[in-house]
Amino acid sequence: MELTVEFVFSAAHHLDEADTRCRTMHGHDYRLLVTVDGPVREADGMVMDFHEIDRIVEQHVVQELEGRELNEILPTPTAERMAEWIRDRLKPLLPGLSRLTIYETPRYRVTLGVDR
Repeated sequence: MELTVEFVFSAAHHLDEADTRCRTMHGHDYRLLVTVDGPVREADGMVMDFHEIDRIVEQHVVQELEGRELNEILPTPTAERMAEWIRDRLKPLLPGLSRLTIYETPRYRVTLGVDR
């Protein structure tokens, strides 16, 4: 069974390598969907407590990215690179992490399946 928790944060970036308007500094209101997959535990009837997912992602991802210039964190802060960075931070902390989706805009998103 899958659980998905949604997060929202704002950050800015520029993509020097892009031959588009993304070369200049600009910001996004990102949406991040974090999905955990696993069996329902007999003891409490949950795959994982939603609040535990919320606490881990807020502390290790959202607080690190909120209001930041992403170029200070990642050399090429594309949505694809952000997904990999987030995966690397969350994988050791969230058993069953299976998928990350980052919306840069309502129309543009990246989904990364996570090998467990």
